[in-house]
Amino acid sequence: MKKLIPLILFIVIAVFLYFSLNSNSSKLPSPLLGKMFPNIEAKDFYSNESVLLADLFSENMSLVNVWASWCVTCRQEHQMMMKIANNKDLQLIGINYKDTRTDGEKFLEMMGNPFDVIIFDPSGKIGLDLGVYATPETFLVNQQGVVLYKHIGAIDSEVWEEDFIPRIKKKVI
Repeated sequence: MKKLIPLILFIVIAVFLYFSLNSNSSKLPSPLLGKMFPNIEAKDFYSNESVLLADLFSENMSLVNVWASWCVTCRQEHQMMMKIANNKDLQLIGINYKDTRTDGEKFLEMMGNPFDVIIFDPSGKIGLDLGVYATPETFLVNQQGVVLYKHIGAIDSEVWEEDFIPRIKKKVI
């Protein structure tokens, strides 16, 4: 019996690790879903003027994309963001997360700027308030400022077609 206890303990730990390592971080729930986007005071990336995030939502639905110049996955996603920017029915709000303004500007000069508005978050406080796990993360927000969906990781054409387009068309959670 004493020899069986370590074996059982090993099996329990192995099963736990297996399921933990195979979990999909892009499916982590967000406490913001179905709630108003937080009304956080922030700084505009270019002008450094104070902005209230909740005031940014307009007659169009919005994508709020948390990105950084140092983020390899953000670089992979960026061409898709440039394509999404062609959709005039969507407002793109970028949050430059834990970055320097100089590096962010270089990134946008080199890759293009898909954003209508960019918020500067050098300390990561806004990201923390939004529950950001990693960059990139993207929130779909309706015209009233309600968070409809959150995606962790890069948006590619498959994710865009399967996860975002149906929600944009329905305009519901």
